[in-house]
Amino acid sequence: MKKYKINVNGQSYEVEVEEISGEITPIVSAPAPKASVPKAPAPKAAAPKAPVESTGGEEINAPMPGKILQLKVKEGDSVSEGDTLLILEAMKMENEIFANTSGKIKNINVSVNDMVDTGDVLIIIG
Repeated sequence: MKKYKINVNGQSYEVEVEEISGEITPIVSAPAPKASVPKAPAPKAAAPKAPVESTGGEEINAPMPGKILQLKVKEGDSVSEGDTLLILEAMKMENEIFANTSGKIKNINVSVNDMVDTGDVLIIIG
């Protein structure tokens, strides 16, 4: 008698087999059929953002990728250096974006809920 350990459908069994003849025939299990997975269409790339023309002011750029949660200013507002311009959410944290110079808001290139990438021009102060 020979003892074997076999695996059937994820269950292990120990079996004893009586040898009838001296010949041993190895038994190889057939590979499990591969499930056919339908291919999902590739996600569409986001439309490229239109380039922002410089209007001769100080550009306020996104320091990191994120989502615009709140705009604290509007075009035409006067701001001082250090004033909060907007709130940018990145990695579940709210980040205040400050004016790095005093002046008037010439252009706001984003809206609430917009997604931005690092370096995107958010606001121009003139």
